[in-house]
Amino acid sequence: MTPSVSSCLLSLALLATACTSDGADLDGAASELAIPDLVSGEAVDYGDGPLAPDRPNAELTQLLAELRTSLSLGLSAVTIGFSEAQLDRVVSAGDPRALWPLADLLRFPTEGNVESPQIVAAFEALAGVELPPTNVWTEATNRLIAWDLPAPDGYLEFKRTLFTLIEPQWEPLFNDDAIIDWRLVSWGGVLIDDRAVGDGSGCSRGCIPALDDPAHTDAAGGDWYPDDGLIFGVEIGGEAMAYPKNIMEVHEMVNDTIGGRRVALPYCTLCGSAQAYLTDELPPGTIPASPVTGDALPIMRTSGLLIRSNKMMYEFNTKSFVDTFLGVATSGPLLAANVTFDQVSVVVSTWGQWKQDHPATTIVAEDGGIGRSYPLDPLRGRDDDGPIFPIGEQDDRLPVQEPVLGVTASDGTPVAVHVQIARATLEAGESIIISSPDFDSITIELDGDGIRALNERGDDAAAHQAFWFAWSQFQPGTLIWPTDF
Repeated sequence: MTPSVSSCLLSLALLATACTSDGADLDGAASELAIPDLVSGEAVDYGDGPLAPDRPNAELTQLLAELRTSLSLGLSAVTIGFSEAQLDRVVSAGDPRALWPLADLLRFPTEGNVESPQIVAAFEALAGVELPPTNVWTEATNRLIAWDLPAPDGYLEFKRTLFTLIEPQWEPLFNDDAIIDWRLVSWGGVLIDDRAVGDGSGCSRGCIPALDDPAHTDAAGGDWYPDDGLIFGVEIGGEAMAYPKNIMEVHEMVNDTIGGRRVALPYCTLCGSAQAYLTDELPPGTIPASPVTGDALPIMRTSGLLIRSNKMMYEFNTKSFVDTFLGVATSGPLLAANVTFDQVSVVVSTWGQWKQDHPATTIVAEDGGIGRSYPLDPLRGRDDDGPIFPIGEQDDRLPVQEPVLGVTASDGTPVAVHVQIARATLEAGESIIISSPDFDSITIELDGDGIRALNERGDDAAAHQAFWFAWSQFQPGTLIWPTDF
């Protein structure tokens, strides 16, 4: 990487909202990153947006191509060679599909013939709205998602060009054959984690570094972690493991072995969602064998990109995106192989109660097995007051960040269990059995001082906790317990 590009990326990182970085440390310079005004936790009605034509717009397609080829990377911003007269032609074309590339440009500091205030004015004129003086990109993008405007022809090519100026190693991920709604993809403020498997040296380029095969200790060896600290508990084949929240907030991704099964555990801090995917049952030949170990197993990494405030993970060997919330491959060789990873439950509990209920549990070692230290509260409440990235309109049946246990019933019906009500009900000695004429029963039980779901056979129902906004946007037809039962 040339010094000028490196300097530019540093400047962009300092100006942008970032997800957790290498934590390097989050007690230090990273804590000074500018965070935009938080989006309100209340549901917002964005009204009806402008109507897009139902036919191609040759003039807009040409203008978008000219804009794309005018982009370059300056010392501290994206440089736009597109002229103000050309921007005026975009507005005069009267096609609101142009709002998508305009909003994407607002994500980054810009300079050149056209700068951010001019782009804001063009957006407002074309959309017929007035944007707030702060948090402009988030507000603009929330509106576009809520309006569900189609993207213009050539949009993926434009977005690929813009984003790979910031991170060239995203190039193979912007795949033409992907089943991804590129309108919803945004930058989380960090770069791709492309480190070799097992590299515990951190992320000098500014990524969120996955933790591969961390060291574990028995429960007694976990006395470094406070009993009231939250853990993500996973149990497979009779083996229980605990992943401390503070370590997961720094790494956001773990590749590990539990009960003899290979597991990938992404944690989306923005969604309040830790999940566990089984990664050792793929068709032969799907993953190329490692020249070092000979293994042909998926290795999950964090891309640095988001989709509706949910982290976008990818498989390192094949450069395939996998939907973090659903486990479905959405690009690359894994999509071609029609891969969907099975989930197992993740329980959110305090460490004290988890180890009491699971005395044989292990817990990730204090240094993660890589010799580093972790603050007990790396994020310092960053995500406590509502989504800080665009999500569009919100389902107002529950507050946006109300914790729910998401579970899918036997017929595919998604159910969101209100965590606080369920815990209170179970702690009062009452049982919770969720049933419907359409699907087999789901039983909710305490585990530690969190909750888990079992199917009608008493087996794990592969549930996980998330903020309401996240579960409801990825499972829009969800029912809510107890409201809908």
